[in-house]
Amino acid sequence: MLVIPVYDTLILSNIQINVQEEVFSEQEIENIKEEDEFIIVPIKTQKSRSTLAAEDFYDVGILATASTFTNNEGTQLFAVDTKERVKITALTFSEGRVDAGYEVLQDIPDISEKEEKDYFDAFKHYAEEVIKGYPGAPMLRGLIRRWKSLNEAATNMGSYLDIDSKERFTILSSDSLKERYELILEGIKRLVGSSSVKRDIEDKMSKEQEDSYKVMAIKKQLKYLEKELQGLEGDSSSDEEKFEQKIAQSDMPQEAKKEANRVLKRMKMEGGHGSEYGTLYDYLDFMTSLSWKASKQENVDIAKARKILDRDHFGLEKVKERILEQIAVNSLKGKQAGSILLFVGAPGTGKTSMGQSIAHALGREYVRISLGGVHDEAEIRGHRRTYVGAMPGRIMEGIKRSGVSNPVVVLDEIDKLAKDYRSDPSSALLEVLDPEQNHTFMDHYLNVPYDLSQVFFLCTANTLDGIPRPLLDRMEVISLSGYTPMEKYHIGRKYLLPKAIEDAGLQKGQVTITQGALKKIIANYTMEAGVRGLKKQLDKICRYSAIQILEKESEKISIKEKDLQEILGNKKASHDEALKKQIPGVATGLAWTQVGGEILFIESVQTEGSGKIQITGQLGDVMKESAEIAYTLVKSHFADSGFAFDKKDVHIHVPEGATPKDGPSAGVTLFTALASLVLKKPVKKKLAMTGEVSLRGEVLPIGGLPEKLMAAQRAGITTVLIPKKNEEDLKEVPEEITGKLSIIPVETIAQVAKESMGVVMK
Repeated sequence: MLVIPVYDTLILSNIQINVQEEVFSEQEIENIKEEDEFIIVPIKTQKSRSTLAAEDFYDVGILATASTFTNNEGTQLFAVDTKERVKITALTFSEGRVDAGYEVLQDIPDISEKEEKDYFDAFKHYAEEVIKGYPGAPMLRGLIRRWKSLNEAATNMGSYLDIDSKERFTILSSDSLKERYELILEGIKRLVGSSSVKRDIEDKMSKEQEDSYKVMAIKKQLKYLEKELQGLEGDSSSDEEKFEQKIAQSDMPQEAKKEANRVLKRMKMEGGHGSEYGTLYDYLDFMTSLSWKASKQENVDIAKARKILDRDHFGLEKVKERILEQIAVNSLKGKQAGSILLFVGAPGTGKTSMGQSIAHALGREYVRISLGGVHDEAEIRGHRRTYVGAMPGRIMEGIKRSGVSNPVVVLDEIDKLAKDYRSDPSSALLEVLDPEQNHTFMDHYLNVPYDLSQVFFLCTANTLDGIPRPLLDRMEVISLSGYTPMEKYHIGRKYLLPKAIEDAGLQKGQVTITQGALKKIIANYTMEAGVRGLKKQLDKICRYSAIQILEKESEKISIKEKDLQEILGNKKASHDEALKKQIPGVATGLAWTQVGGEILFIESVQTEGSGKIQITGQLGDVMKESAEIAYTLVKSHFADSGFAFDKKDVHIHVPEGATPKDGPSAGVTLFTALASLVLKKPVKKKLAMTGEVSLRGEVLPIGGLPEKLMAAQRAGITTVLIPKKNEEDLKEVPEEITGKLSIIPVETIAQVAKESMGVVMK
């Protein structure tokens, strides 16, 4: 039997309904007319007839016969008389025609005549509720009152119900008449509720529109009165006129000027007492305060720039040379070129102050933006103005603060950017620090591109660990290693002490510190790689001297070694020193910390057991893995040493258990300590080492070599084993350090064993 598919139509039995689907072909119309009966079957989703498949049909339909055909503006519309509900047993498809087998379904007559009349009255009542307030309500009310049956009422209401095709099918497929009408009634009630809400909303909107017209009229009157008042007071220019003048005189590009004028237009319409007036004012004030036109890049005097860098910073020759190269290239090209420089080093090594020196050398404005703890992308890229309290990002705020479009901007502590589930600020910095993109940087608050290509960006970080790889790829890393004691001495004498005297309100020459006292301060009262701690101690000495001078005890103060105990108290720096006595199972390693280098003792002992290894000293996962690799290497290479590996437990400990320790450079030291324990041979005196190991016995390269060698020299170490692949890094270490150490590059654990214990491995 022929199948007519319908979508989103409520069909019930024993009524006449209109079927309006997509345009039927002439052949399909002839097929319908020729059939005595056909089946109307609902489909799940609206589809073209040519693409329908069996799974698109529901399995219950209505048997029907065609009554009349009409053409409604190109759409075939025909009336059908419905009969019984049927169960579809099979579907076949042939040349656009769909046929099906069927079985007649019987309704359960579980509704009385009275209940049927009650449902009918309820349907008509709710239908009249729905049409209330509609322009054609009287005519529709007449149609409703001419309904003759419950099914007719339900079908006419069905096309307006807020239900989907699945819910319509549920109504059709229900065998219970009572359940069927109850489901329809629930849908009608929802429709009535939504119609009521809609009418309420329309009433409120009409009231608000009336109020809006009233507010606009009052605003116009207020604006007129404000102009009159300004004329009487002698100020004839309003905020709008001032901004109009500023926009016209600014160097904004066309796109920015268009956006500013658009906001100005809104500001004029809003009026001085409007709720958004303040927000619009702040935006225009920010836009007109920005410097948009790039300042002309003047030719830079490289000799003068070099002199300024030498004056402000002691040492760091390679760092200063790289900065001068960048300055020279930028000067020749007339714009920012090359990679963004990233200064990496311990606190107090001069990273941030280097930016100030560069700004001075270039004659540019200096802006520092701290990124420590920033966890929201909006702090970099700004908030969209739709948010309450929207603000520009830190980048654009810094540009505005500088008053120019080409300042030197230092992005401080870039390794301390935070990240949460909501946003990643480092991704916003990708555009800022990419010379290929930052000429069209888009701050969400501005909503127009701003050219950052003329800005001299510098970044600082303590370590590279917290910097995402895509961001790190956009920068050139320049390491600032820690200062040697002699460099600290010169920095303290030449830079820090004069500044401390000035900050304390003293005159030049009123405070002097002997050479021995200054060296003792460096050795016993500071322990970081930079000079921040040294500055604090010199500040303390100057404050002490200020009291002495004001109490008229002396006009001048000379600080000697013996005075330090009274002024600074007991020594605060406690560095480990080389072991005076070597015992089997102990080796000295070198570690890098954020405040410089330190030596690290690794201890191991054997106990009766079953071949287990115990590790203590609050080691991280990397060091624990290094310990396991080292123990495996010892077992594989010294199996015939006589050490009962299966009957002895080994305990490895790194002292100062309260301090967490981790890093990929302790493998060599762990191997040496364990080999010394197994072979019962002590490590040579005053020898330290650094390096990672692989299971193949290869010594792998490490980082932080300058700081580690400084720590070794300070601790009284005379010989240091370093990875062969780090030999090139020795060029970065001051001669003052390397000249006092015997540095031996090693490639394998066999060389390590020979140099540290005199053991020849097979």
